[in-house]
Amino acid sequence: MPNEQMNSADHPISSTGRTYHVEMQAGEVANRIVTVGDPQRARTMAKHLERILFEHSSHRGFLTITGIYRGLPLTIVAIGMGAPMMDFFIREARMVVQGPMTIIRFGSCGSICNASIGDVISATGAFAINRNFDYFDNNPPVGYPYNFSPAVNADSRLTNALNARLDAALGSSHVYRGKVGNADSFYSSQGRPASDFYDANKDLIPRLHNIFPDAVALEMESHMLFHLARSSTGSENSHLPSIRAACALMVYADRSGNVFISPEISKRLSQISANAVFDALVDDMPSQEGLHPMAGSVWENALSSIKKLS
Repeated sequence: MPNEQMNSADHPISSTGRTYHVEMQAGEVANRIVTVGDPQRARTMAKHLERILFEHSSHRGFLTITGIYRGLPLTIVAIGMGAPMMDFFIREARMVVQGPMTIIRFGSCGSICNASIGDVISATGAFAINRNFDYFDNNPPVGYPYNFSPAVNADSRLTNALNARLDAALGSSHVYRGKVGNADSFYSSQGRPASDFYDANKDLIPRLHNIFPDAVALEMESHMLFHLARSSTGSENSHLPSIRAACALMVYADRSGNVFISPEISKRLSQISANAVFDALVDDMPSQEGLHPMAGSVWENALSSIKKLS
């Protein structure tokens, strides 16, 4: 892919129609997408697809797997960590997928509520937490060390479908709901103490609780997901966004108890939750009508054979 000529500096797509960073091409990515950070989690979840039709790893570290679930195409994309990686993924997926898109992030987080490791948090919305460089780079400091953006809400319809499936799979006592903070750093902007750097974050979590009383977790991607979904433009005949998004987060870190999840619990939770996340996407978008065309897609033959069997 790096050796292919890009046709534009503003929208780098190769002569074969593949995006530069994620290396997506039309017909390889479904309208229903699960995005995760860890490629191994993507492969674990992909085992729950009825059939895998396509897999591709890009030179920038993105993994795309497309298959069939409940007779419909569904894609899993592992993007790594951080808001910029979410931005690459969403924008390049939108370049090659026709029709409306639904995206569920299935990630990990640190709990700042009563949720413990092994529980799942469903994000009702997300706000950004960014290091304020003016504070650190001026003497005397300017402002507060961290900036907080207003929260952006998740799509309510998709979130309701996701919550119903998670409650059924895990038990409602293990599914928490609330707003999540999307930090630009795993360490400083999430209030982790450090002796090697001056981070001025001792009161960060109490401060964000004062601003967002329903904040339940900290992570690094969901605000960008919700923000871009809300910012996506609709069709010529619609003012509505073309992307709707929801987010479920496995609690990896209990910040109040300073406990981190084990690999065994993490793998088991991914396995239990996979079908719930897939089912939520299909419950919300149960037909392929009006979505990306079948002709030339990796799911064309698969869907045709399913129709013949039915």
